Amino acid sequence: MAAGGLAGLLPAQTQLEYALLDADTAQEKENLVYQYLKKMDSRERDLTVPELGGDLQWLNTAGPISLHKDLCGKVVVLDFFTYCCINCLHLLPDLHALECQYSDKDGLIIVGVHSAKFPNEKVLDNIKSAVLRYNIVHPVVNDADATLWHELEVSCWPTLVILGPRGNMLFSLVGEGHREKLFLFTSVTLKFYKERGQIKDNNIGIKLYRDTLPPSPLLFPGKVTVDNSGERLVIADTGHHRILVTQKNGQILHAIGGPSSGRRDGRFSEAAFNSPQGIAIKNNVIYVADTENHLIRKIDLELEMVTTVAGIGIQGVDKEGGAKGEEQPISSPWDVVFGNSISGTQEGDVLWIAMAGTHQVWALMLEGGKLPKGSDLKKGVCLRFAGSGNEENRNNAYPHKAGFAQPSGISLASEEPWNCLFVADSESSTVRTISLKDGAVKHLVGGERDPLNLFAFGDMDGAGINAKLQHPLGVTWDKKRKLLYVADSYNHKIKVVDPKMKNCATLAGTGEASDVIGSSFAQSTFNEPGGLCVEENGRLMYVADTNNHQIKVLDLETKILSMLPILNPEACDVPDNLPVQKDKITNLPKLPKSAPVLQLPSLTVAPGQTIQFLLKLTLPPDSKLNEEAPNSWFITAEDNTWLLQGQCLSGEIKDVSCQIIIPFQLPRSCLSAEAILAVKACLYYCSKELCSHGCQPAIQ
Repeated sequence: MAAGGLAGLLPAQTQLEYALLDADTAQEKENLVYQYLKKMDSRERDLTVPELGGDLQWLNTAGPISLHKDLCGKVVVLDFFTYCCINCLHLLPDLHALECQYSDKDGLIIVGVHSAKFPNEKVLDNIKSAVLRYNIVHPVVNDADATLWHELEVSCWPTLVILGPRGNMLFSLVGEGHREKLFLFTSVTLKFYKERGQIKDNNIGIKLYRDTLPPSPLLFPGKVTVDNSGERLVIADTGHHRILVTQKNGQILHAIGGPSSGRRDGRFSEAAFNSPQGIAIKNNVIYVADTENHLIRKIDLELEMVTTVAGIGIQGVDKEGGAKGEEQPISSPWDVVFGNSISGTQEGDVLWIAMAGTHQVWALMLEGGKLPKGSDLKKGVCLRFAGSGNEENRNNAYPHKAGFAQPSGISLASEEPWNCLFVADSESSTVRTISLKDGAVKHLVGGERDPLNLFAFGDMDGAGINAKLQHPLGVTWDKKRKLLYVADSYNHKIKVVDPKMKNCATLAGTGEASDVIGSSFAQSTFNEPGGLCVEENGRLMYVADTNNHQIKVLDLETKILSMLPILNPEACDVPDNLPVQKDKITNLPKLPKSAPVLQLPSLTVAPGQTIQFLLKLTLPPDSKLNEEAPNSWFITAEDNTWLLQGQCLSGEIKDVSCQIIIPFQLPRSCLSAEAILAVKACLYYCSKELCSHGCQPAIQ
């Protein structure tokens, strides 16, 4: 057992840390670590890590891994993380770089130990999504009950623990920003134990979860917004590292960046992003929170060019700012929205930024102007507006003294009496407001009064502090109804807040993480929705249903929910076997012109989606089906025969007392944004002593 957990490392490692501060050269540092390892290795009793339980769930492996059997002879880095935590996400590039330098053949293995903060994060499917979303390629174990966390007395996320080839604890690194020490400790440990012949070069059975997923038009879309006309949508296709501009029917107008991550300005064909999140559009200009590049990017739709307007491409630690945008380091911007300065003459002359990485809200001056409680600022300046940088749920009349906890969504209500920013403060599970008159930060819903308690989460409708949220990632303001909508991400719901009464209620979603388009908002489901927007006229709401890889459309007037198809005209090639399908269509029965037609409401579906038609047929009274006749159903699509490729176009009807289920899968490449599909039925039935030929309604 690990005697005393990580505390057993503290005395010796503290001495090493102080000695490293005085070392001038890389060789001196390596020698100090080498001597430290000699001391730790000669201890009478190792500080060992207990075996990982055999009943734990694993990802990215062919099966469970034994720490003391499968990983014997390896230097192991245990990464205690939770996928909601921005500090944990900041650590992933360091681990990825370490994996690129040393493989399991070299004797190094990284194991992610997922120790959840929120109940939603204990669910294996949700961790799977996070593993794919953040491109984690090492084994991950779901320590849902925090067993190993407690055994080692880990106290915060992230924490790294470096083990020797006997499972012996050697180092711990708490928090982010220790890249140099991580590489130093790991490289010297590998060298030390290789010299002693204790490193094995066997492979570990890695089976990446990402290799099992089918392709989809969207991959973990994080945010969505709509232009003032309501005719164009902008989608952050986060997992594909690109920005899509579409018509409101889903037809792609521009695809910018992707499919691989990168950092490049230039024409649309060469630009690259890294897990973009928030987007804001005004006329033909889009601003993008290029999250993992730590940049704000500008997309000019007329020039078809991408430029960088804030950030230097490296995670910043500055919590005040004030430099010109492209010279100002920033940290994990998660959302953006246009706003107005106090003294500015142009509409939308400020870009507000939810800066998740430093737990603050920043401003980028698109024109010269003045912010509340601030002095005149020049065009291009990027600086902190609210938040001390401490991770907390602290409200204050002075914006710089307030505290946020990973703000991830931001929206503007510019009209009176609001004149404020709404902020989805994810780690405190609250929605907060920032006054644009004086900068005061106030509580709206969720959380609790203790500013240091970031565990006051739940799923409860109510007013103010009595309402409970779980890691909300998005907010959007409905100007028409004067209501705020919240993507309550880990509760898999969309909630509505009346800011006047501070009342919060569920609008859509059951709380179950799944993908159901029900007959009402309340019967439909989501899976960690990350962003949302409402069009200017207040009719439609668009939701980035992140883990379902979809954009869902909520009609706020009819209360009908549908899915936005993503239609790419470049991928719409007509299949070569079209003549064969025409032959099949020719052989189908002909219905008389007098056959009644039942027209169903239109349905929004996505390319590749499977839908089901439920056919329930009734015969006239005192009649029966002529079972010897060719009773059948069949499908047609006039002027849209591309829909029918590879489909089962007809089937027998043997018993009208049973409901007939007809599955239909849409092609992955669509030639049109709209099409009419008809399901027809032809029945022969007998009434009394006469035999009749009857045609049931065609269903469209």
